[in-house]
Amino acid sequence: MHAASRQALRTLRQRLEPVTGRPAGAQSLVDLARELAAVADLLTKQPRLRRVVADPSTEADRRADLMARLLTGKVGGNTLQLVREAAGLRWSTSWNLVDALELIGADVLLAAAENDGVLDQVEDELFRFERILDAYSDLAALLDEATVSADRRTELLDSVLGGKVHQITRELLAHAVASPRRRAMSFAIDDLLTAAAARRERSIAKVISAVPLTAEQENRLAETLSEQYQRSVSVRVAIEPAIRGGLVVRIGDEVIDGSVASRLTEIRRALAG
Repeated sequence: MHAASRQALRTLRQRLEPVTGRPAGAQSLVDLARELAAVADLLTKQPRLRRVVADPSTEADRRADLMARLLTGKVGGNTLQLVREAAGLRWSTSWNLVDALELIGADVLLAAAENDGVLDQVEDELFRFERILDAYSDLAALLDEATVSADRRTELLDSVLGGKVHQITRELLAHAVASPRRRAMSFAIDDLLTAAAARRERSIAKVISAVPLTAEQENRLAETLSEQYQRSVSVRVAIEPAIRGGLVVRIGDEVIDGSVASRLTEIRRALAG
């Protein structure tokens, strides 16, 4: 997003805080996220409407009123208010408006998880599903296949999840699969994990180990990384025997490869040279 859209998104997120901060059941926030996704889908499928609503040469109130007329009676009050707010802000492109609605939809679901005390569980389930996609490239390709309808991709997702994850995890993944502005699932999950960590002003270390770590080892690793990066770091561990030993740690774009497999590769290269 360009500067104008980034500012608009920050403003929209500020307007979202009172909604997600109210005492309410998780289902009401899940419904809000679904409605925001539906509005984003509507704007994607209606290019003329999308351009009109995001046209900076039109008065903000007129753009907001247009969306209110279209959606009144079709969505809940919170959705209507947030969409009105979004339509009245200045966006660099009409697509940025669509993207913003999807982003705050994810924010709503993460807020619901935080309010219910299950954000750690949701983070862990997202991370483990990301590892499944890494291990099964055919599955990732099917979920990313743009020529397959969103409904079919969602059915495939549900068949893989098998009802074994929290409802909010399922909603986040389903929105990512069905999004009209969708990216590869692996990128979408990475963004969700980053957003979840940011809610508590911390980073996530994605750790690959050849063997399971004990709780004490995970805590010690988290403390060491937090000290090294000068910020709170939580650890998510996946088991991958192929690395043979050691750890591979990823924080953001930085990768620390201390695996035995990596060291053996370096030795072979040195011998070959």
